[in-house]
Amino acid sequence: MKENLSGTLAIDLGNTNTVIAFQDLKDTNSILVEIPNITSSPGVIPSVVWFEEPSKILKIGISALKMRGTPNSDLFFHSNFKRLIGNHIEQINQKNILSPTECGEKFFKFLWANIPKKYKIKRLVLTAPIDTYKGYREWLVNLCSELSVDEIALVDEPTAASLGINIPFGSKIMTLDIGGSTIDMNIVKIEGGEGKSGPIAELLKFNGTDVSSISKQKIRCAEIISKVGSKIGGKDIDQWIVDYFIPDNEFPINLLKAEEIKCKLSSSKIKYEDKYPTKFLIKGYKEKELFLSREIFEKIIIENNLLNHLNSLLKELLNEARGKFCTVDDLSVIILVGGGSQIPLIKEWISNKISKILIKSPPPIESIALGALAMTPGVKIKDILTKGLSIRLFNKREQKHFWHPIFCKGQTWPTENPFKLILQPSKNNQKIFEIIIGETKKERQYDVIFENGLPKLSEVQSEEEIIKWEKEPLKIVLKSNSKIGEDTIKLFFNINKKADLLVKCLNIKDEFLGEYNLGNIF
Repeated sequence: MKENLSGTLAIDLGNTNTVIAFQDLKDTNSILVEIPNITSSPGVIPSVVWFEEPSKILKIGISALKMRGTPNSDLFFHSNFKRLIGNHIEQINQKNILSPTECGEKFFKFLWANIPKKYKIKRLVLTAPIDTYKGYREWLVNLCSELSVDEIALVDEPTAASLGINIPFGSKIMTLDIGGSTIDMNIVKIEGGEGKSGPIAELLKFNGTDVSSISKQKIRCAEIISKVGSKIGGKDIDQWIVDYFIPDNEFPINLLKAEEIKCKLSSSKIKYEDKYPTKFLIKGYKEKELFLSREIFEKIIIENNLLNHLNSLLKELLNEARGKFCTVDDLSVIILVGGGSQIPLIKEWISNKISKILIKSPPPIESIALGALAMTPGVKIKDILTKGLSIRLFNKREQKHFWHPIFCKGQTWPTENPFKLILQPSKNNQKIFEIIIGETKKERQYDVIFENGLPKLSEVQSEEEIIKWEKEPLKIVLKSNSKIGEDTIKLFFNINKKADLLVKCLNIKDEFLGEYNLGNIF
């Protein structure tokens, strides 16, 4: 009998496929969870539901997918529901008996009830789209209120996708996602960088208690710079393959056959000219063996104008980004997500269109779920700074002191990464650097003026005042000479669990000068 595993479960509910992955507390590797009659491959569940009335028969995943094309499919078969949750713009298929939120709820609860018992779930991590985040989050909060798990955390999808490939916080990234039913392109800026706090997961539940409305730890979503999309996807490519061979197709199973050969031809390992067999049903329920090569596959894609369509979407995406002062040169990486993005012709297309930007292709379907696990290995409630912290420096050109921010109001602590600062001397052969810390007032003071005897706030508010700590300044003694205009000392600031502000000091040659406690932030 296999040993039970205890740890974190991640569920990435996608519009075409849902991914479920698990990470044991004692292991750094992730497991793609298999569920009989639900997963189509390890960890991958088609995001479809079959629900009959009045019998109340419910199927999800691969079992529901097999019902597609049977009588009453327009009523009982549900797909593409995820993108409609929290989305008040797109139209809902009025024929289906379930609304998108009802469909999502039945899918999620049925999935949760069928997770193998060997997985002891201490923490559940969920993902959320950023374009419909507010409404989607509200749906998730209500959905999770009945789940018997101690901790539930929420991360946004672009951030989760970027974390698995070590993209620095603060980076601008482009994502090309070709799923089963849609193409989505977006450019987003990942939270953090430039001294700002990095992205964090939002806690919905902690120690068995709902903290979704009271927790100070709110999700820091990636910022959308531009976004375009269309309702074309992998299922359309399947249809094009079938139409190429059997224009008058009447058997839904042929679409599944086309999907299988499409996935085979999407492998970079196959030869361009080799032909691969597949069997389609034709009239009289007879099987006919047909052959498809990568050459013919690409011809089908081109003849159906997919590349022209991608060109139009990309042009629209980049034009919108330029309106927000973001160009291709600002991108750190292009991430390919979704099964359709793995087609060699699509990879070649994006490489040719944007040749100078690094293109990364993580596991196309499970990358977001695995990124969510990477983001939350030890997620816990963190406190939020109610005031900013700054260091006093000297501006030689203007011959006056000024305050340089170290940590900003609203950042979480304990800090995960230090704030790095490199200093130069204000005079030649300076032997001592003084570290003087100040903090912003907890509340910004607003000027009140009176007009006609009535109090009003002034239009221009005063800047937040920096108050110097009433502590003896730290004096760092150098071991070597220093010159004006040359980098001399490196400082690394952190806030620990006890709310102490710590600084580690090195000279420019990385020689250790000491580590000090500058005082408590309260």
